[in-house]
Amino acid sequence: MNRYLIAFMLAVAACLFVNPVGWSQQSSQEDTFTIALTGDSIITRRLSVYRESEFLKMIELIRSTDAAFTNLEMLFHDYEPYPMHQSGGTYMRAEPTLAKELSWAGFDMVSRANNHTGDYGVLGMRLTTKYVVEAGLVHAGAGESLVEAREAKFLETAKARVALISCASSFPDHCRAGKSRGDIPARPGLNPLRYSTTCVVTAEQLEMLRQILEQLGMRLPEDREELRFFGYRFVKGDKPEVRTEPHQEDLEEIAAVVSNASRLADITIVSIHAHESYRERYAPAQFLLTFARAMIDAGADVIVGHGPHVLRGIEIYKGKPIFYSLGDFIFQNETLLRLPYENYEHYKLGPNNHVADFNDARYEHDSRGFPATPEIWESVIAVPHWSGKKLIAIKLYPITLGYGKPRTVRGRPLFADDQLGRKIIEDLKRLSEPFGTIIDFRDGIGVVRLSSEAGK
Repeated sequence: MNRYLIAFMLAVAACLFVNPVGWSQQSSQEDTFTIALTGDSIITRRLSVYRESEFLKMIELIRSTDAAFTNLEMLFHDYEPYPMHQSGGTYMRAEPTLAKELSWAGFDMVSRANNHTGDYGVLGMRLTTKYVVEAGLVHAGAGESLVEAREAKFLETAKARVALISCASSFPDHCRAGKSRGDIPARPGLNPLRYSTTCVVTAEQLEMLRQILEQLGMRLPEDREELRFFGYRFVKGDKPEVRTEPHQEDLEEIAAVVSNASRLADITIVSIHAHESYRERYAPAQFLLTFARAMIDAGADVIVGHGPHVLRGIEIYKGKPIFYSLGDFIFQNETLLRLPYENYEHYKLGPNNHVADFNDARYEHDSRGFPATPEIWESVIAVPHWSGKKLIAIKLYPITLGYGKPRTVRGRPLFADDQLGRKIIEDLKRLSEPFGTIIDFRDGIGVVRLSSEAGK
């Protein structure tokens, strides 16, 4: 071969090695880390049997990300445990094999701290742990002690190590994990974020409350500036409002776990299950804003909220996303196999009544309940993109859970059509505006404007 031709080929090869065609784009994709984030998963039926195009496309999206997360609001067991005297609402239980359906769908991580963690006591929690581990899911938020429940758990991926911390502010008190001094075993349970509530009322209202309580025979302190009863604190102010603050000890202990995890992982997720709202269910309570921002100050990269069964706004705080609620991902609470005596008793249902009767009675008593509210059946899959530790994009994929469809259908997610998808993103855009977050609807999905795009 001509030596000049050889020299030319070597020169071209050297150039390609330094800057090959498409290399920068490919490298950029390889350097980008993505996580699919979803809200509550109340799963009672298999997912893997369905074949609709919009369902399979959604599953492919979840599988295509580097990691995927959902809140597991379900217990897995074969009725070995008995139901507790109090639940998170409906007593949640599903076939143990369904844990593997979440793995089939592409999920790697689940949060366990929520108001249903203790529906079937400690044994129900332990059996759920067994089946979640067998399904290969990293889980956090429940454990044999408060230390273990607070603990971060880690997911290893080819691109990054991910830490997950899970906690809840909404829960029956019996399922709150406890500490030990070494002489008595610690109480198993969930990782709690407690909070205090202060009701501000006018001077006239406070005096009226005092008179009512005195007429009921209650002994009250001499202090005329505040009252405490039924777990609430009432103080005098200019206008009525409700203030909430996170429990300082819980805040500090969870922040310490987050700080530690952030130095052991590339991306740190904090999951919070919270029903509490500020004036309306679509706005998070004040203590949740304080908590979420404190967790980012402690080192978290993303906060994922869920619990109210509707979407709430998105905040970008110090360049990191706070999803105050991602609503529902799977909402199959109407097709449980069995319910305990207490659920039927509440609606005066007898031994010949079953789950469908319970559902009918529940919705007859509350015409504004789950089936009647479209927004409960509308949500998004949020996919943040990071380059190293820098957040570079957030994409929001609208999904529908089948509002208005029969019970045998609704509750399973799939991509929303263009019209509904636009409506979902517009709703989320409106809910995010109070936080200064701008969301655009582009090519059927929502795109969050980050600081570098704020002027676009």
